[in-house]
Amino acid sequence: MSYIAITDHSKRVTMARGLDAKRLHKQWEEIDCLNESLARDGSPSLVVLKGIEVDILEKGGLDLPDDVLSHADWVVASLHYGQQQSQEQITDRLLDAICHPHVNCIGHPTGRLINRRPAYKVDLQRVIDAAAEHTTCLEINANPWRLDLDDHLSAAAKEAGVKLAISTDAHTTTGLDVMRCGILQARRAGLEAGDVVNTRPLSALKEILQKT
Repeated sequence: MSYIAITDHSKRVTMARGLDAKRLHKQWEEIDCLNESLARDGSPSLVVLKGIEVDILEKGGLDLPDDVLSHADWVVASLHYGQQQSQEQITDRLLDAICHPHVNCIGHPTGRLINRRPAYKVDLQRVIDAAAEHTTCLEINANPWRLDLDDHLSAAAKEAGVKLAISTDAHTTTGLDVMRCGILQARRAGLEAGDVVNTRPLSALKEILQKT
């Protein structure tokens, strides 16, 4: 592993003690210090990326302002609240996030929790098409309760030209072990390394993340 992104929740997700702009900037300062420390002896073996999982608000828009998000290396936008809204409302919220210039990835795009909660109503074809158009990644969430996107939707995203990101959704270091579940999900979908952005070297990843 040559890089890792730290993407704590934003302030709207109070159950996870989500970060407001002040606390997020403090975390990013600490990440900068860590990266400087890792690099002191020459080429660093690990780079920590400054990220955030920003909430997609019920009325649309994101939980943090652009002048904060613009300083992140990796922005995941996810929907946690208002999941009972209509298909049109939820789809529009996701499309708005996909089009946002600072959003790199949509997290757990269907919102399902296996055997706990069904996916919310969303037009996934429109989401996939928009992600392809705006060079926004879709997540394969490796948490075994999520595995979201599933293998069929991951294959459809690949077919449409969408890049995917496999992430652990880890809230502790022990949660990093579930990455293998996401990799198996990607394999079931027929994905290859080139379809997944975080298989790339950091320099190549940064090029991919330059949204046009």
